[in-house]
Amino acid sequence: MTKSLLSGLVLLFSLGLGPVQADTLTEVRERGTLLCGAHGGMTGFGIKDANGTWSGFDVDLCRAVASAVLGDPTKVTFVATDDAKPFASLQAGEVDLLIRTISWTYSSDSELGLDFVAVNYFDGQGFMVKRDLGVSSAKELNGATVCVQPGSAQASYLADFFRLNNISFQPVDVADDRDAQRRFAAGECVVYSALVSTLAASRAGMPDADNHVILPEIISKEPLGPVVRSGDKTWTDVVRWTFYSLLIAEEKSITAANVAEVLAATTDEEVMRLLGISGDMGTKLGLDNAAFRNAIAAVGNYGEIFSRNIGEGTSINLARGLNALWTQGGLQYAPPFR
Repeated sequence: MTKSLLSGLVLLFSLGLGPVQADTLTEVRERGTLLCGAHGGMTGFGIKDANGTWSGFDVDLCRAVASAVLGDPTKVTFVATDDAKPFASLQAGEVDLLIRTISWTYSSDSELGLDFVAVNYFDGQGFMVKRDLGVSSAKELNGATVCVQPGSAQASYLADFFRLNNISFQPVDVADDRDAQRRFAAGECVVYSALVSTLAASRAGMPDADNHVILPEIISKEPLGPVVRSGDKTWTDVVRWTFYSLLIAEEKSITAANVAEVLAATTDEEVMRLLGISGDMGTKLGLDNAAFRNAIAAVGNYGEIFSRNIGEGTSINLARGLNALWTQGGLQYAPPFR
């Protein structure tokens, strides 16, 4: 090794840019609880009620990981992360895993020392208006006032959309999504533009929720998913395959209610591997062979989690859309379990 190369490696490690020698799985087991960074204030996705009980679409994935690793979905300590600096707790080692409607981008994946392990929700930026505005398309919003944070990616997408459709808008500057919600509710702008998940969660908390419509146009790609620190391949695989196990369970019609029945009767080899009665899929990751079965039994399959927290009929009322299984016209697709 040349002196210059050695000096370069020393510099990388001194800056924290070299390989991380981490063993999060062991740390979680020794601690006896999973530290999961969550939103804390987003109805349907991650929220803590007045009694301190957490619930939501992302929260259930945290519970699934706890079930796979510790055999118990209650062994999770949820940490409400900062809206302005959502990655800080994970980077500082204060949580083991971050699941809070974070968008997977080139910059967030390559510059922060973090890795996205999968997409648990395909999202995009949309528009919400009051029903009595009488519009059914964002293309009818010429001249409308829109709450938007100056210099943000959302502002850029808005400008592109209005320019491409030869219409104009009047920006109303906001500090963040919460400020946008407040100003929209107060009538300071007639359009609220944010991720559709954010719009739906915001609408659910409004006293006149039925008077608010999310328009059909989606103007950005926003793949949301769980995030871990880079350099710990085993932990990355544990989180990734726990999520994929929930997708495979839905594809194979395995639910929280019938997992024991399927376990006793199945002759499907992939299902047998998934439930830990054939092969050594769990032990390959340092888990019990029943790890993924435990996750499914604790929170149900992906479709159950979606339906229970954010699906049609809940206050969030989101259709599966792109988040349907690939066999049903969506994008949710797990690699083969073999």
